Amino acid sequence: MKIHEYQAKGLFRNYSIPVPEGFMAENAESAMEVVEKLGFPCVVKAQVHAGGRGKAGGVKLAKNKDEAKEHIGSILGMNLVSKQTGPEGQLVRKILIEQGLNIVNELYLAIIIDREKEMPVIIASTEGGMEIEEVAENTPDLIHKVHIHPVTGMSAFHARELSFRLGLNKIQQKNFTKLLFNLYKLFMEKDGSLVEINPLIITDTDEVIALDGKINFDDNGLYRNPDVAEMRDIHEEDPLEVEASKFDLNYIKLDGNIGCMVNGAGLAMATMDIIKFYGGEPANFLDVGGGTSEERVKEAFNILLSDTNVKAVFVNIFGGIVRTDLVANGIVNALKEVELKVPIVIRLVGTNEAEGRKIIENSGLNFIAETSLPEAAKKTVDILRSN
Repeated sequence: MKIHEYQAKGLFRNYSIPVPEGFMAENAESAMEVVEKLGFPCVVKAQVHAGGRGKAGGVKLAKNKDEAKEHIGSILGMNLVSKQTGPEGQLVRKILIEQGLNIVNELYLAIIIDREKEMPVIIASTEGGMEIEEVAENTPDLIHKVHIHPVTGMSAFHARELSFRLGLNKIQQKNFTKLLFNLYKLFMEKDGSLVEINPLIITDTDEVIALDGKINFDDNGLYRNPDVAEMRDIHEEDPLEVEASKFDLNYIKLDGNIGCMVNGAGLAMATMDIIKFYGGEPANFLDVGGGTSEERVKEAFNILLSDTNVKAVFVNIFGGIVRTDLVANGIVNALKEVELKVPIVIRLVGTNEAEGRKIIENSGLNFIAETSLPEAAKKTVDILRSN
């Protein structure tokens, strides 16, 4: 789960991580009240779940009241388009207004999970304010990494090593070390998958301050952090993904035109791979789960067919825990309630597969049944090519 910058900075404050003074606003009137409170210079920042806001015109410095009013008017309500939003852009419903600071240096700092080494890794660079992907590609020697074993945790040595690589003086090192320990504590306690500060700034008084803030959380840990779960902003998510989450369905919208409904994440990945192998493009990742019910399958199909980009559907169910006859009933019941406009290829294998196939055959609906995974995937792709 992602949260907005102003929410991330609220958590930063709770963990004694220095941030600029600032307030969120949802309309021009309250935004100008914040401006009057903070004074000048101040910064107006669009609040969307995407990076590249500055290049897209979503972050602007105001040196006086007229500039502040102009920037608030142009950013609040804009459709912000960046590399991360895609060409459709993202509507700016909220803005963050912060005090301006005297910046001497800009750094990059993040904590993520290194899945190969199965432990958190701190990433730091002297190239703050830049897109870290570009830095890694063009000047990889400026990317510094320190792995932290989750059992032993952070030590002063880790902070000293990074401070040295970043070229900090003694006062800056002290402030950086305190911030880093608190950031790691937040990351671990709140089940973070990413905590990023870009830029992390050094001021003219050697303060180390998080000028920006981005936090992503592991959805599986949200039950332990209800305060984080409450920060969810469904306006920033795909409507179909929001609907799927209501039924505990694992759904991610993609750019293709072949809708996939599969049980089990591994099988879902394999299904998308084999569709690509035969020249097709998956329209989604949709895992209905290993122990799914007829009702969940029905809801999954409704969500899948709500995507106007879907021109064909491939259902690939392996009945290990789940019974294929329950899946078949869910599919049939769902399609009786909607106008079927796209071809559907169904592969049901495993527990009660004979009963499941019989339900499909007797449904009176125009399904294409297959038992071979390669044949089913190839047929789905071929159907689209022939239309």
